[in-house]
Amino acid sequence: MGLVGRFIVVMLFDGVDLLDVTGPPEVFSLLRREVDDADGYEVVLAAGTADPVTTSAGVRVLPDATFAEVAARRIDTLLVPGAVEVDVRRQVRAVVDPGLVEWVRTLAARSRRVASVCVGAHLLAAAGLLDGRRATTHWSTAAQLAADHPEVEVDADPIFIRDGGVWTGAGISACLDLSLALVADDFGEAVALRVARQLVMYLKRPSGQSQFSVPIEPVSTTRRIDDLRRYIARHLTAPLTVPDLAREAKVSERQLTRLFKDELGTTPAAYVEAARVEVARNRLETTDDVLERVAAGCGFGTVDTLIRAFRRRLDTTPTEYRMRFRHSAGRPASDGVTPASA
Repeated sequence: MGLVGRFIVVMLFDGVDLLDVTGPPEVFSLLRREVDDADGYEVVLAAGTADPVTTSAGVRVLPDATFAEVAARRIDTLLVPGAVEVDVRRQVRAVVDPGLVEWVRTLAARSRRVASVCVGAHLLAAAGLLDGRRATTHWSTAAQLAADHPEVEVDADPIFIRDGGVWTGAGISACLDLSLALVADDFGEAVALRVARQLVMYLKRPSGQSQFSVPIEPVSTTRRIDDLRRYIARHLTAPLTVPDLAREAKVSERQLTRLFKDELGTTPAAYVEAARVEVARNRLETTDDVLERVAAGCGFGTVDTLIRAFRRRLDTTPTEYRMRFRHSAGRPASDGVTPASA
């Protein structure tokens, strides 16, 4: 176990969900393409013994080390996946093994940061690590978590939640979102975005609050489209109609529409709206600007247009989005409109 970078321990045990175990290491390994090895991660799969572990998928995984061995080191991040059992009525319950809970408590005391994946939150809660904290888990076991641990503030909606040095993640595939958030926390959002591109997936908000996915910019193969996308990003308050964009790209309107379809899989108007919504989302999350200012600053012109775009793309309203995903802990912004209308 030679030191390569930040020491990450992924806990293994019989019945563990396979993707919970293999997903995060895949994310962390791709980081090596973006930063020097010395600044990356050293990932170790640890179990109670050195014997192979049989996952819920029936795939056997060989541990790199035992819990006792990794407990002798300082751990940067402890990742705790989970396991479930399904009864004859197809009711899902998280499995909590007392012996495993003790190891979670022991290893967490050696860790700078602890994160649960999916129903691993039940193990953290049983170890007392979620007392007085806000946490999430897979929606199917959220009621169980709340009932078994009333001292935990359970929120089944977010993709993942960070509460101090403890992170909790939702459903199985959300392990990738959680891992990307950890990368963003360590190396910045730009690096996490590049890793997400390697995975050909969505990048979640680093705040861990949002269930909405931010699409990775589609890759284009022509410089003309790349230049045009940069032009759009710099001129969101301009009309940006098809004729405007065609003139900027020095092509016909028909050719412009075909280029967007072939290169980006969308229309010019849809792309412009998506770019404006993304900037509006950022302003709603990070500023107290009233909706009129957000709409004007992002090229929507009117609040009504902004609202329609949010409903169309995010199935919510700007005010609802801000109330839910505002980054600062300060007072809510006054948008000048009521939640019912915005």
